[in-house]
Amino acid sequence: MKMKTKTTLAALGSGILFGIGLLVSGMTDPHRVRAFLDFTGAWNPSLAGVMAGAIAVHGTSLWRERRRLGITVGAPSRVDRYLVAGAAIFGVGWGLGGYCPGPAIVSLGFASGQAWVFFATMVVGVLIGEAIGARRGSGDPSASDAGAPAC
Repeated sequence: MKMKTKTTLAALGSGILFGIGLLVSGMTDPHRVRAFLDFTGAWNPSLAGVMAGAIAVHGTSLWRERRRLGITVGAPSRVDRYLVAGAAIFGVGWGLGGYCPGPAIVSLGFASGQAWVFFATMVVGVLIGEAIGARRGSGDPSASDAGAPAC
């Protein structure tokens, strides 16, 4: 089997597993997400457990791969005003919409009108981010993670 096919199958399997995890944990429910972000009202801390579990699994896997392959993952990045502004905009969108990109994409399968509106506006936001990055002079989309939003 060719390496590209293996990589594609691994990505497909990971995506399916990720989507199932989002569904089972309730992270595709915008009401639950908003309740998690509502510290002064009816706060629901359940998503903190989901995040902690995901971080533990990912951290352990990353640590093992780094040791096994003897590599470092990712280059250090500097914190500048663009990173802070982007993070703030992402957070506002997450809080208002109740979705972050992964759960929004999973929710598209349920034909949720709210998820489709969120997804469409997220795509517009990514395109605007790419345009701003190009105007700043980066010009190289691989130098930015704007096209790959994450939770």
